[in-house]
Amino acid sequence: MRMIDIIERKRNGESLSEQEIAYFIEGYLDESIPDYQVSALLMAIYYQDMSQEEIAYLTKYMVASGDTIDLSSIQGHKVDKHSTGGVGDKTTFIVGPLVGAAGIPVAKMSGRGLGHTGGTIDKLESITGFKVELTNQQFIDNVNRHKLAVVGQTGNLAPADKKLYALRDVTATVDSIPLIASSIMSKKIASGADGIVLDVKTGSGAFMKSLEDSQRLAEAMVTIGNQLGRQTIAVISDMNQPLGFEVGNANEVKEAMQVLQGEKIADLRELAVELAAQMTLIAGIYDHYDTAVQALEAKLDNGEALACFKDFIEAQGGDSAFIDDFNLLPQPSYNIEVKAHTDGYIHEMAAEKIGLAAMHLGAGRATKEDTIDHSVGITLKKKIGDSIVKGDTLAILHSNKDQADEVGEIVKQAYTISQSPAEPRQMIYRVVK
Repeated sequence: MRMIDIIERKRNGESLSEQEIAYFIEGYLDESIPDYQVSALLMAIYYQDMSQEEIAYLTKYMVASGDTIDLSSIQGHKVDKHSTGGVGDKTTFIVGPLVGAAGIPVAKMSGRGLGHTGGTIDKLESITGFKVELTNQQFIDNVNRHKLAVVGQTGNLAPADKKLYALRDVTATVDSIPLIASSIMSKKIASGADGIVLDVKTGSGAFMKSLEDSQRLAEAMVTIGNQLGRQTIAVISDMNQPLGFEVGNANEVKEAMQVLQGEKIADLRELAVELAAQMTLIAGIYDHYDTAVQALEAKLDNGEALACFKDFIEAQGGDSAFIDDFNLLPQPSYNIEVKAHTDGYIHEMAAEKIGLAAMHLGAGRATKEDTIDHSVGITLKKKIGDSIVKGDTLAILHSNKDQADEVGEIVKQAYTISQSPAEPRQMIYRVVK
């Protein structure tokens, strides 16, 4: 078998066999196949696409390239949740304890943020004392005892994906649906859960800008999961504006707590309950969707989910006192208001620009080496559909430097103001099973 023949076949639009995909992954890992040939194959995949069978084979051998997590000693049906990344996406802090309160074990490995999307692990590190690294036994014990643990990803989980992603990043092949699907699913399958619920974002703040592309990605990942023995469901959700009103690290933790305390932050609560409901259905806890939603809404309102979150934080060394006093979270030096320049209605929001503005404040990373400032971020005061008068506050910048002009201008550019009311945005577009 020769790599040049594999490249030529894919360049010509032919399907690759399982043996050919295994040969290319194994050869790239042991460096018998050079970067330039793998780059050529990635570009051929970018233009010629892959069949569902090919994507499943690619995912299978990416999983096999490294460690897989054995969760068999955790009691119950383990269900994981993954988001494709957005702005203000703090649903893990609501969904995890909500599902845990329903008796379903959530053993979650999460990543750090890069670019305009935030990372769950970065946000958790806003909490004094919280440990994102546990031994395998501590991780398993915590899930068995508290139904929830969240840790950073291990270094050798799907190493083929890590190596391929670095190459995709410098060859303009990142936004290929087969490559995105196999990248996400290889890590999720290697993480050991019995079932997976995917939150596939669509819109201006997502990697998939169109609903059509988001649907294709969702279908590809659901097919991969089911073919590789994991019951998988995808929820396609809106990311044409940030989720909730807070973007950053400490302030997103705060907003998640507000939902767990019963506040009706509509879009954030709706999505969290939807994802949790799908997880409970996979686990077989409830027979019907409506029953699941009703039960989970009750667990938010009666404090059961909040109690599960508090146990989880304390079990991983965190000081839970911030739940009752948000001032114990990291605080910024400056709170700078961004004002509207005209009257009208918020018609659209460029969510990605809001995320980039938060990154400029220090809430995110432009490169993997950048340091996160947990205290900074953005509080949105106006979202799509809201009416405004000139001089109203659009957003508040939380900063440790006086960056009002530079970052404030990015935030202003994110808002499109019209003279007529905008149609309300739906949160959930569809569910793919």
